[in-house]
Amino acid sequence: MLVIGENINASNSKVAEAIANRDEEFLAHLAKAQASAGANVIDVNAGSGHGSLERAIADGKWLIQVVQAAVDKPLAIDSDSAEVIKAVLKEYTGERPLINSITAEPERLESIAPVVAEREASVVALAMGAEGIPPKVEDRLAACERIMEHLAGLDIEPKRVLFDPLVLPIAVDTSQGMVTLRTIEEIRSRYPDAGVVMGLSNISYGLPKRKLVNRAFLLMAAYAGLDAVIVDPLDTKAMSLIKVADMLTGKDPSCRAYLRAHRKGDIVD
Repeated sequence: MLVIGENINASNSKVAEAIANRDEEFLAHLAKAQASAGANVIDVNAGSGHGSLERAIADGKWLIQVVQAAVDKPLAIDSDSAEVIKAVLKEYTGERPLINSITAEPERLESIAPVVAEREASVVALAMGAEGIPPKVEDRLAACERIMEHLAGLDIEPKRVLFDPLVLPIAVDTSQGMVTLRTIEEIRSRYPDAGVVMGLSNISYGLPKRKLVNRAFLLMAAYAGLDAVIVDPLDTKAMSLIKVADMLTGKDPSCRAYLRAHRKGDIVD
């Protein structure tokens, strides 16, 4: 399973403070720690939701340079703003970037999809449109279809698309766990050449022992067909369960990766 490290995100107050203060040491250490813990891709989001577009672009360009200098890993360029994504990509010199994200909103499709095509990037495609996260499986799949049709028109291959089925808090609506799992299954069936990615944290919002809930849902999603996960790589139990999930779903031939991780002391229970 592809592991996308989520920790360099300005929604975290410590990260936002480090970006504002241009604290290279803190952010470089955070990038290196995620890479050492097993992250395959490092997500980079400098957007705090406050301030001008100019400031957001400056922060994003500075941050991408810091992270690139610290780790030799592909990066996910993460922003709500197409302008920020375009500007930050100009500073990116690594392997194929992952753009996070696109939706079925016409404006988002028209602004992000050409960038994906031009940079031959991969892209996270959220199963939603202008109406927000649909509560039903069918509506999420309809959003996926609109996205795929638009990307295909730009010759963007399905293998470069990671669909995010999206997660709503189980504490608000106890049906949403199964909605997400069924969405994963349908995406895998309809788009076998595309991937499926998911951020875990929303599922447990508002509940105690959130990491326990997240880890349990990770295993269920792996069975449904999850290919990639946006997660805290420093959560050693979650990282252990990713190895277990790969083994139990036939993605780890002869259990080699699991046994190798066990020998290194990376499997914890």
